[in-house]
Amino acid sequence: MLKSSPATLHLARHNQVQQTLHWLTALVIFTVLPLAWVMVHMGKEAHGRDLYFTAHKSFGLVALALIVARLVWRAIHRPPPMPVWLEKWETGLAHATHFLLYTIFIIMPVSGFILSSAGGHPVSFFGLFDFPQLPKNKELSEIADRIHIFGQYAVYAFLAAHILGVVWHVAYRRDGVLDRMLPKQVNAE
Repeated sequence: MLKSSPATLHLARHNQVQQTLHWLTALVIFTVLPLAWVMVHMGKEAHGRDLYFTAHKSFGLVALALIVARLVWRAIHRPPPMPVWLEKWETGLAHATHFLLYTIFIIMPVSGFILSSAGGHPVSFFGLFDFPQLPKNKELSEIADRIHIFGQYAVYAFLAAHILGVVWHVAYRRDGVLDRMLPKQVNAE
């Protein structure tokens, strides 16, 4: 049950930089995931397979840079308070989901970099330049591989939780919480 009517309350929005970083991160993540799916299902000798790996690694590192930028921006510019009408469990679940998303979006590109680099595979940034290579270390590469493989399921779970939260607020609660991450609409009256 709503504590107050959302329609009568001011909804504090994230600022434009937070919104831009959020949607850029979403775009990059939803680029990384299908690239990963396609590349791991291609045959080892498939034409273009290396391009998929390069793109996946590159977008993964872009995602890491965006997450770091978001965390820095968040540390300097506190996000707006959660709406007062949300139940404690909703606020707690939102905070936990965001924490887990930030965490896994750091773990995945770092583990992917270690997996590739320690495995003796160069990490190229869209073919423009290669990142410095770690010393070849099969054991370290295999540990990073296990983390990366397990991490993909965490990504799916945390993204699903986040998207279900959006659906909850848009379709069930209809409380405008999604508007916090959208640009303010100008009335065309």
